[in-house]
Amino acid sequence: MIALVAAACAAPVDPGPSWVLTGARRPGGAPLAMRIDHGRIAAVGTSLDAGALPVVDLGGRTIVPAFVDSHVHLTYAPAGPALADHGIAAAVDLGAPLDRLPPSDGPKVLVAGPLLTAPGGYPTRSWGRDGYGLEVADAAGGAAAVDRVIDAGAVVVKVALDGEPSLSDAALAAIVARAHERKRPVVAHALGEASAARAAAAGVDGLAHTPVEPLSDTTVRAWSKGFVVSTLGAFGGGPATVANLKALRAAGCEVLYGTDFGNTRTAGIDGRELSLLAEAGLDGAAVLDAATARPAARWGLSALGALEVGRAASFLVLDADPLEVPSTLATPGEVWLDGARR
Repeated sequence: MIALVAAACAAPVDPGPSWVLTGARRPGGAPLAMRIDHGRIAAVGTSLDAGALPVVDLGGRTIVPAFVDSHVHLTYAPAGPALADHGIAAAVDLGAPLDRLPPSDGPKVLVAGPLLTAPGGYPTRSWGRDGYGLEVADAAGGAAAVDRVIDAGAVVVKVALDGEPSLSDAALAAIVARAHERKRPVVAHALGEASAARAAAAGVDGLAHTPVEPLSDTTVRAWSKGFVVSTLGAFGGGPATVANLKALRAAGCEVLYGTDFGNTRTAGIDGRELSLLAEAGLDGAAVLDAATARPAARWGLSALGALEVGRAASFLVLDADPLEVPSTLATPGEVWLDGARR
């Protein structure tokens, strides 16, 4: 329960536009106090003089930045408010029809638009038959498709490389070239060894999922300077998938927390995904990094990712130290986004 020191009331209330947080701890136990002004962190210290401002005393609990989920489908499963209520400050939607891009009625949402795919390719014959795939027949069509999704607001371009039919080499090369010309990264749906290797050879920047087929050492090394969105639980969390993530990370590939929400159904921080990340060798600090600082930097979310002056006052209040008990991240006692308690 949050104690609002400046007000004598039984139930916690939001303190208003400006207030001071005390009695908090960083992961590892260092004391932390913050002054919040209109949703932003205005001052940070081990203690602060609140003056006439209301004070929220966290009673020694640990706080960490709110999460970024780097793989969701919020048009497929509209649950933005629930994600925000359970600790997701921002999400990257990696597949939605152009005429139904997800609303930002919860976390901040960055979008890719539809997956660029071959005519009749994945996912147009399965879950994504209703506009979740944009068909590309050739190189000219690839460049035009990139322009179309970026002009509609895409911050990242997603290609589908698994299964047949698949994008031609010429179309894939044109997509990557045009996206990079327009300063957008490209991510690939590439669950297999061959498609993951092909994506790396084409200059794709990231893997939208951890591949589920065992990766060769050559393919792992090819991703040493790229990034991978975890989504370990989305395809069963099998031993090969977990081993792939462990190998990719050891090679230098950047790991971003992501759940494939929409195809998975936990609206918030996914405890199973955290457990699978632990199996892949990520300790509490690494998990926290993969869900906060790294995606904030990767996706240009400069307000998120750290509890520093100038950043958004978006944080989780935890009953245990996540460096010691990483699973506590899945069950925050309180969620604050932009200085307001959800």
